[in-house]
Amino acid sequence: MVRLLATPVSVMIVLFARAITAVRAVWPESGVASRRVVYFANHSSHGDFILIWTVLPPRLRRRTRPVAGADYWLKSRLNAFIGRDIFNAVLIERDREKRSEDPIAQMTAALDAGFSLILFPEGTRNLTEAPLQPFKSGLFHLAQARPDIDLVPVWINNLNRVLPKGEIVPIPLICTVTFGEALRIGAGEDKAAFLMRAGAALLTLSPKPPGNGE
Repeated sequence: MVRLLATPVSVMIVLFARAITAVRAVWPESGVASRRVVYFANHSSHGDFILIWTVLPPRLRRRTRPVAGADYWLKSRLNAFIGRDIFNAVLIERDREKRSEDPIAQMTAALDAGFSLILFPEGTRNLTEAPLQPFKSGLFHLAQARPDIDLVPVWINNLNRVLPKGEIVPIPLICTVTFGEALRIGAGEDKAAFLMRAGAALLTLSPKPPGNGE
């Protein structure tokens, strides 16, 4: 029964997300990546991965799994149905003491099975005034483990205003999801240099404030 419900509910979620946000994808000059990749994005709302998933072409959407916190997506039957059954999320236990699996092993297993991933390197929602929080080390370790996988930066704009923290009723506003050119870890590149480069690639996709001369 759960599997029978998952497909129609996923269609409803896509239609609802589009109706509320009028979301528009902005693709790089190289176009849509047709192979498995890791999309890494800024994180300001629990709906972030839903918006990325929504704008992907259906053939890619079916082969893309978000990486999300198990503590949130398994805390209720509804959350578990959405996170596990509809989106087939790779659920990571964020509390190290409660982990029974290595998060990098979970993600590489999904990649090896032919799936793309949606990852949020900040680790938690950004509720600060800064455009990005410092990246956690997960993206670096994943890139080290699978250096042949393309890493695609993705900037989600305006979703934090559609669904602010603590709100359950979304506010209709136009959102964009901007995809950048893929990058890979360099041979011998250390963690600090790689994460700085990945963060810079993501920030270049963010909307420029008015009056900056662009």
